Amino acid sequence: EQLVESGGGLVQPGASLRLSCQASGFNFSHYVVSWYRETPDKGREMVTFINGLQGNDYYADSVKGRFIISRDYLKNTVYLQMNSLKPEDTAMYLCNAYAGAKDFWGQGTQVTVSS
Repeated sequence: EQLVESGGGLVQPGASLRLSCQASGFNFSHYVVSWYRETPDKGREMVTFINGLQGNDYYADSVKGRFIISRDYLKNTVYLQMNSLKPEDTAMYLCNAYAGAKDFWGQGTQVTVSS
């Protein structure tokens, strides 16, 4: 049972990236799947989540209107579409899947926004 993130990279301000979080060994459909980001100075913050059972989602104010979380049930994958990226979006992005006693984290994918 694991999560694997991908899709990070170095981009210029204003660019877009799509991150992927693929689960193996378990089914995402009953989990709350979240994206967090982490930097040395700000620590870890929740960016967004999607609730597999209720279908609702949440976005931090800092990314609202720019980031979109979505899921592909067939591929057992959750995506984070990031648009209009800013230098302050630079961070290690981590995926989390939570369902009561089960709590999985991926290793993260680095996003760097710089001109």
